[in-house]
Amino acid sequence: MYRTSTCGELRLSDAGKEVTLAGWVQRSRKMGGMTFVDLRDRYGITQLVFNEADDATLCGDANKLGREYCIQVNGIVSERQSKNSKIPTGDIEIIAKGLKVLSPSLTPPFTIEDNTDGGDDLRMKYRYLDLRREAVRKNLELRHRMTILIRNFLDSQKFMEVETPILIGSTPEGARDFVVPSRMNPGQFYALPQSPQTLKQLLMVAGFDRYFQIAKCFRDEDLRADRQPEFTQIDCEMSFVDQDDVINLFEEMARHLFREIRGVELPKLEQMTWHDAMKRFGSDKPDLRFGMEFVELMDDLKGTGSFSVFNEAAYIGGIVVPGCADYSRKQLNELTDFVKRPQVGAHGLVFIKYNADGTVKSSIDKFYTAEQLQKVKETTGAKDGDLVLILSGDNANKTRIQLCSLRLEMGDRLGLRDKNVFKCLWIVDFPLFEWSDEEQRLMATHHPFTMPNPDDIPLLDEHPEQVRAKAYDFVCNGIEVGGGSLRIHDTQLQEKMFEVLGFTPERAEAQFGFLMNAFKYGAPPHAGLAFGLDRFVSILAGLDSIRDCIAFPKNNSGRDVMLDAPSMIDQKQLDELEIKLDLKL
Repeated sequence: MYRTSTCGELRLSDAGKEVTLAGWVQRSRKMGGMTFVDLRDRYGITQLVFNEADDATLCGDANKLGREYCIQVNGIVSERQSKNSKIPTGDIEIIAKGLKVLSPSLTPPFTIEDNTDGGDDLRMKYRYLDLRREAVRKNLELRHRMTILIRNFLDSQKFMEVETPILIGSTPEGARDFVVPSRMNPGQFYALPQSPQTLKQLLMVAGFDRYFQIAKCFRDEDLRADRQPEFTQIDCEMSFVDQDDVINLFEEMARHLFREIRGVELPKLEQMTWHDAMKRFGSDKPDLRFGMEFVELMDDLKGTGSFSVFNEAAYIGGIVVPGCADYSRKQLNELTDFVKRPQVGAHGLVFIKYNADGTVKSSIDKFYTAEQLQKVKETTGAKDGDLVLILSGDNANKTRIQLCSLRLEMGDRLGLRDKNVFKCLWIVDFPLFEWSDEEQRLMATHHPFTMPNPDDIPLLDEHPEQVRAKAYDFVCNGIEVGGGSLRIHDTQLQEKMFEVLGFTPERAEAQFGFLMNAFKYGAPPHAGLAFGLDRFVSILAGLDSIRDCIAFPKNNSGRDVMLDAPSMIDQKQLDELEIKLDLKL
């Protein structure tokens, strides 16, 4: 037996017991004739004591231990004279009687501690060492606990977990597919699933009226803090339900997770239309932890002064930043530089300071009278001491999105985005289609199987851009955590959807014929939703990036620096696949 106890379980009540522990050396300290070793495993840290007066040879062996040596030790549990209140085992120590080195260790490339000296790339290269750190390990423990809670909750609601294939056919909509060549079918390729969308719809046709899966999904798209090329969805589908049924059930699941993981009771969640979210916050995933709602200022500022930028604008909007009228010229210049960054894309920033003494100072003083600036104060609801920040542009939605970036920046600067505060809501009534500049055509906002709002179906022929979707997103703290929709289960309506999206009947048949044929065999009304497990865990763990709750993540270039993947493959493998490379270097 390698151990009788873990390094996190022994307490003062165990004093006098003879125990065997195994783990890794966190650190060692030699003090006079005694050597103290902190032994760590997944469960905690226990102090070991080696006394030269009792056993000089054993103490000498302990002095040879280096950081991260994997060792086994046996000894007697004893009350610790100098107790450590920072760890659960801080009242006891082990008086060592025997020591065995199970595996020596090289000097680790960074310290295995919460406040490590290792940078991101170094820690990702040695991720197996990084995972030994408590700060990282507890994220994976939380992820494990969440998946258990989710499975138990869905099981209690009569959901059945069904695995779907990883090697499927390529789909034309959405992000780029990762493709896998087939050796047995030369020149043909599988795709890795962006989601199990069509497969879970087939399960509904099959009569599995409540399906779920904690599913791996793959998308070949540019990466950022909350995006990885492979990620995990809590994927769900239900038959014989409407939108309220889905929202109510999964709101209850979210409430269950917040209660069990963070001890937070979520109230009944607000439902906000996509149109209102864009108008009020410039985002379909608004952060409601703080105010600064947009105020449209077209009536106050367009055509009422000699400022040509406003007079030519299609949209003028502002936010009130409470108590920031004392912002310096340097701070305002920083904000101007922020909105001009390519990631935001605004041409400039206008400010109005309503000073605490009642005076007004603005970057557009010379274009507007004091009365006109006072009217802006009334419209925005600004008070003395507040700062109003204004953006304008020739495209209303684009300018609102820019103003959203500024709003979030101010929220960060003022410390209003507390990770321990949770504001959740549902966004509903999305547009069914969105225009793609790259494709020069309408694309499905979510996917081609989303049900149009029945009231808007007559608009599909002449005004498809006005059609609303029966779709819904679950948003928490400005992050889209999950989303879903009612599905089209009528073959004729699905064919109409493909027509609006520019699919020829032949292309629709080639891509989705299996689904269309299945719908001819008594397809039930059905709807679904998928939560991003990685994002959900990162929110409940208070993380900035989903990478920290994934065991072996990729970097921002999509590389696994630990495995050095992707990499070139042997010519013999290429020959077997009948693939010839013609790289444009």
